[in-house]
Amino acid sequence: MYDPGQLRTFLAVAQTLSFTQAARRLGLRQSTVSQHVRRLEDATGRPLFTRDTHSVELTEDGEAMLGFARSILAAHDRAAAFFGGTRLRGRLRFGASEDFVLTRLPEILESFRRDHPEVDLELTVELSGILHERLAAGLLDLVLAKRRPGDTHGRLVWQSSLAWIGAPRLRLDPDRPVPLIAFPPPALTRARALEVLEAHGRPWRVACTSASLSGLIAAARAGLGVMAHTRGLIPPGLVPVRTRLLPELGEVDFVLLHARDHAARDHGRERGGTAPREAADALAAAILASGDRLQRPAVTEG
Repeated sequence: MYDPGQLRTFLAVAQTLSFTQAARRLGLRQSTVSQHVRRLEDATGRPLFTRDTHSVELTEDGEAMLGFARSILAAHDRAAAFFGGTRLRGRLRFGASEDFVLTRLPEILESFRRDHPEVDLELTVELSGILHERLAAGLLDLVLAKRRPGDTHGRLVWQSSLAWIGAPRLRLDPDRPVPLIAFPPPALTRARALEVLEAHGRPWRVACTSASLSGLIAAARAGLGVMAHTRGLIPPGLVPVRTRLLPELGEVDFVLLHARDHAARDHGRERGGTAPREAADALAAAILASGDRLQRPAVTEG
């Protein structure tokens, strides 16, 4: 009843909330993306998006279709792998940035391991800047991380704005330097925070540095200062800090990058065999199909 190609297009639009970005991610024309969504809406008999010239939003039926689309595509991929006689195996070195520590990424990885039990998945959690370096050095096969401003490589998972966040009762003194809570270099959020503060002539001081997101959250909850963070992934106990003392941080892209992309760009050829490449492609597809789940915090008990 529902075409897999149309469902993949629907997921791309739902996750980016942009027909333009979805077309870029899928390598399609924007008119083709619109056609796929229209045909899927015709098949369901329900509008899945509300859209105007400025915004795209999921309808209630569109929210419901998210789960159905992921399930249908997962079953489709499993059936294709089974009847195609291909079982993925080998080692897959996957790197994810610290941003995803508190999201539902573990659920996606658990499903991937269940579907591909012969793949030895090795997970590295690090700062985005370090992951870029390790990927370029051939130490990782696939990376999910933030993209440096101005970079165009990588497959867009979603785009979000950055926000200054801190404890709910935090108040900044206009006569004192901005107290920063930040990852160490080469963290991209740290670089962005310093760049915009210096561009606006705002003095600053580092109140806390930690390579662990948990460490930064603890410092922010204690009221030590403010940190630049993805607006859609604000940890519990912290809130956006709205004040004229802090300049806007702009947007940030989260992308998937393959080792072969770096190899092709740096050397004109791919490194490694087909096993890691096929496993990386399969995990990338699983992440893209569930990208909306990465934009929500993990459900915790207690």
